[in-house]
Amino acid sequence: MKNTLNQIPVPLLTWYEEHKRTLPWRSDPVPYKVWLSEIMLQQTRVAAVLPYFARFLEACPTVSHLAAAELDSVFKLWQGLGYYSRARSLHKTAQILCDQYGGEFPADYDALRALPGIGDYTAAAISSIAFGLPTPVVDGNVLRVVTRLTADNGDVLKQPTKRRITAALADVIPTKAAAAFNQAMMELGALICLPNGAPLCKNCPLAFCCQAYGDDTMHCYPVKPPKKPRRIEERTVYFVLHNRRLALRQRPEKGLLAGLYEYPNECEAPTWHISGHCEPQSLIAKHIFTHIEWHMTAVIIRTNDEALPAGWLWATRQELARQYTIPSAFSAFSPLVEQLFAEPDSPISFIPRTR
Repeated sequence: MKNTLNQIPVPLLTWYEEHKRTLPWRSDPVPYKVWLSEIMLQQTRVAAVLPYFARFLEACPTVSHLAAAELDSVFKLWQGLGYYSRARSLHKTAQILCDQYGGEFPADYDALRALPGIGDYTAAAISSIAFGLPTPVVDGNVLRVVTRLTADNGDVLKQPTKRRITAALADVIPTKAAAAFNQAMMELGALICLPNGAPLCKNCPLAFCCQAYGDDTMHCYPVKPPKKPRRIEERTVYFVLHNRRLALRQRPEKGLLAGLYEYPNECEAPTWHISGHCEPQSLIAKHIFTHIEWHMTAVIIRTNDEALPAGWLWATRQELARQYTIPSAFSAFSPLVEQLFAEPDSPISFIPRTR
């Protein structure tokens, strides 16, 4: 592994200087922007992150602004990105930075690693990109690049493999170009050394020393165990309508979609009761989480009763748009919600199936 990796810094950095994408957190790599971008980019594509990054910075331009914001407003800024625990950790970390570090980021890997929501990868990214420290960044892109370069058969989901690759990169990362090297490795994985056995090897600056390319075994790396099947949950989603308002309830503070608002939904018959006219709909939607898959069917309940079960609330169209964060799991129902607000007393027209 070492002999192969020793050959990569110069051609990799030369390629990166010519082909790197222009991204807002690269043009101004201050710690706050690097941190925000890296948290947003977890499980999310760059193209999807760009408008969220700009909107978030406009609302919270500094760590202090983020720390002072209400958590619900942070969730609203995050709405649509998913994995809302990331937004909760951002908010908590900003408050710690203000309380303990004067609103600044510590230029120390271990201190960064101790902050909520900052793991090995994010701490290394901030350390190297914002502070120039020679700490290797090892994410999925880097693991794919290195395992193909060195024909490494280790399970990339296991810590020993990650530690071995991190240690090997630590021996070759240029101390005076750590930021560029780490970003170049990630960029190569994102643009050239693509997943699912379809890398663009003929365009790769490291093809000359890549063992997988030489053996035509690129599709064999990285090695991962087979995924376990997701658990299927059949859910009924209730759209309870009264006086141009929809009922919402807040999810528990821990667990899936913690603390967010949702349209009431159940896997079994509901334990609550609301009197009104019940209208089952033909709209069926599906949403995939990491380990769970929701299959959802819509039901409208039109009620004249103001009372709601404990923990529920009424929300107007404006409040849904500006105040309450509804997870993207329910996004397929947005046309139905719009129609309910626009014509609350009219029968719902044909709603296409989405599953």
